[in-house]
Amino acid sequence: MPARRVAATVALAALASLLAVNAARADGPAISTPGTPTVVANEPHQLTLSWAPSAWVEPGAEQPINYEVQVPLGPNTYRFLGSTTDTTITLTDLAPGTTYRIAVAARALGGYSDTSPTTTVRTASGRATVSYLNLDWSPTNNQIQHLLKVTNTGTGPLDLSTVRVRYHLRFEGANTSLVPNCDWAALGCDRIQQAVQFFVPPGGSPGAMTTPAPPGYPIPGTPVPGWVELTFTDGTLAPGQSTGPIQLRHHRRSWSDIDERDDPSWAAATGKWTENDRITLDVDEVREFGDTYS
Repeated sequence: MPARRVAATVALAALASLLAVNAARADGPAISTPGTPTVVANEPHQLTLSWAPSAWVEPGAEQPINYEVQVPLGPNTYRFLGSTTDTTITLTDLAPGTTYRIAVAARALGGYSDTSPTTTVRTASGRATVSYLNLDWSPTNNQIQHLLKVTNTGTGPLDLSTVRVRYHLRFEGANTSLVPNCDWAALGCDRIQQAVQFFVPPGGSPGAMTTPAPPGYPIPGTPVPGWVELTFTDGTLAPGQSTGPIQLRHHRRSWSDIDERDDPSWAAATGKWTENDRITLDVDEVREFGDTYS
């Protein structure tokens, strides 16, 4: 066979092989799915995970594989936690005492993988936790009513004046008017302070709401995220000790209905206390419990 015909035959064979590889990759990810992440170490403020490695489905022009650790939030939506070229990672940006669903995906120049199955893990407790009891069996009436209880889960005394608890909600229709009330508390409502805050549009800053927002601001109809912040004037909890129940009730100035179902910290009433890790707690400005994006 002439040399030119041999070269042409080899070139065509190489082209056919390349097309076949590309067709195979077009039918699915070019990189195999990483293994389900497993917990290696779980300590307050530190979680170490490992997983089985991925590999290129079709050998050839492999590039280094990078792993992205994420919390799936919905279809094609996730929270990015960290990345590594190794098959183990230590995360330090997670809240203690909080449940996370964590997955891993592989990425590389020219290829990607499906996301691994998720691992559900509750991070080790920090210095304090928040317990929650929803008192309101109707989430669409004109009041928000629940009990909260802070417990010292650390090894030393907890100064309550350093504790900040936030109950996260969304003001539907941009109606940011909310009146917080403490109906009763085992340690006394006079030792509890509350402030309603919300995130204003760009150009402004969050502020405690003591008067209604100016007319037309925020834009009517726009859902506005915010929280009811609870702090303490004084008090100390020994390890294992709690504040006891704190009965809270909030309503709009107009007493119009409030839809709680899209509030991040809301959980349906069950008649039982739960550790609601969508309510956040900070001690000395350090997150010790809860994550609204867990």
